[in-house]
Amino acid sequence: MFDATTPATYRWPSGRNADPLIQVSDLNLWYDDTQALKDVSFDLFEREVLAFIGPSGCGKSTALKCLNRMHDGTQGVRMTGTITMSGGDIHDRQIDPPQHRRRFGWVAQKPNPFARSIFENVAYGARIHGLTRTRAELADHVENCLRRAHLWDEVKDDLHTKDGIDLSGGQQQRLCIARALGTDPEVLLMDEPTGSIDPIATAKVEDLVMDLRKDHAIVIVTHSMMEAKRIANRVAFFHLGRLLELGPTEDVFGEAKTEEAARFIAGKFG
Repeated sequence: MFDATTPATYRWPSGRNADPLIQVSDLNLWYDDTQALKDVSFDLFEREVLAFIGPSGCGKSTALKCLNRMHDGTQGVRMTGTITMSGGDIHDRQIDPPQHRRRFGWVAQKPNPFARSIFENVAYGARIHGLTRTRAELADHVENCLRRAHLWDEVKDDLHTKDGIDLSGGQQQRLCIARALGTDPEVLLMDEPTGSIDPIATAKVEDLVMDLRKDHAIVIVTHSMMEAKRIANRVAFFHLGRLLELGPTEDVFGEAKTEEAARFIAGKFG
C-alpha cells in the first residue's frame, strides 16, 4: 500500500523540489453506510498531470470530487480527514464554497455543452464571476480560451451562429474544456474526458492536456493505461476505496510495488 508518510515534496526529474498545491490527508468518505474512500492521502503539484487509475467503482471519481467540494450537500455523504489548498483547509468555515470551486475547472466524461452559441458557452463563467469589464475584453477572453483548447480555428466563423451541441463529439469536449478555462482555474479536474469520444478526438484532447499542464495542475481519471502512460507525470492506483500506489508514471508502470497494481496494469483484472 502507498505509504501516507511519504514526504510532501516530489522530486521532479530535473532535480528541483516543489511544495504541493493540494494536500489530501487520511481522507475517508461514506455514502450512507458504504465507505467509498479509506484513509486516502496524496499531494497535487503545480503544472503536473496526476492520473487516477484503477477498476470501476474503486473511488477515483469520488476522490476527484472531494477536491472541489462537489459532495457538499449530497444527502448521506460524510467525510473525515483534511484537504488543504495553498496551505489552507478547504473546509474551513471562512471558505466560500463557490469561490473555492472557481479555482477548479471541471470536465466530465460525456461532453455537456450548453444549448447556446459557442461564444456564450465560453463566456458564461467570465460573466458570472465578473472577470471582464467590456465586450471587447470578453471577446478576447473567449478567443483566448478557444485557442488554448485548440478549437479556435475550427469555430471562429461560427461563434454566434452555431450552438455548442451542434459540434462533433470531439469538438464538444474541447469546447467544454474551453468553458472550464473560462474562469481562469488553477486546477483542471477531468473525469474520463476521452471516455466517450473517438480515437482521433482522443488524441487531440491528450495533446491539449499536455499543453495545458504548462499552466495548470491537472487531475484526470482514466481507464486507459496507455493514456495514463502518455500524459501523466504521476499515477495514483485506487483499489476498493484505498490508494494502494502513487508514484512517477514510469516507476508505477515499470515496476509496480503492489500485486493489485501490477495485475491491473497488465490487464489481468478490472
